[in-house]
Amino acid sequence: MIRPVNPADALAISGIYNYYITNTVISFEEEPVSAAEMENRIRAVTAKFPWFVWEDEGTVLGYAYVNTWKERISYRYSVEDSLYLKNGMEGKGIGGKLLAHLLEAVKQTDIHAVVAGITLPNEASIAVHEKFKFKKIAQFNEIGFKMNKWLDVGYWELVL
Repeated sequence: MIRPVNPADALAISGIYNYYITNTVISFEEEPVSAAEMENRIRAVTAKFPWFVWEDEGTVLGYAYVNTWKERISYRYSVEDSLYLKNGMEGKGIGGKLLAHLLEAVKQTDIHAVVAGITLPNEASIAVHEKFKFKKIAQFNEIGFKMNKWLDVGYWELVL
């Protein structure tokens, strides 16, 4: 079931996200995020933008949201998406359904463009975004450094 996030989801969401922080280069954060900090992030994002979770039998298995792309006022109609699944839930169609739901909600707003920043390589994230007609528009080589290696980031964009 897809539903809007609520602050009570912070513990589950921080657990999902912290896996990616500590075990992968997908997130450029390096320190785990507490449930209290995640609750603050949820409140800040949902004050302006949609955020959804995939819940199955009371367990949050994934989430997707959009947030500010850049702070400057002229970017106000552009957002960046985030999509994370609980480790082991990949390949079950959850990510695509969450992204579809999120994009439908975004289309009901005045948002004009959605950007996805993807650490490379990440074929699953690329595939789900391209399924929804995101187009690759840029690549920064060796722009991040995590887990003792330089990382590339590609950017995909969907103009609504």
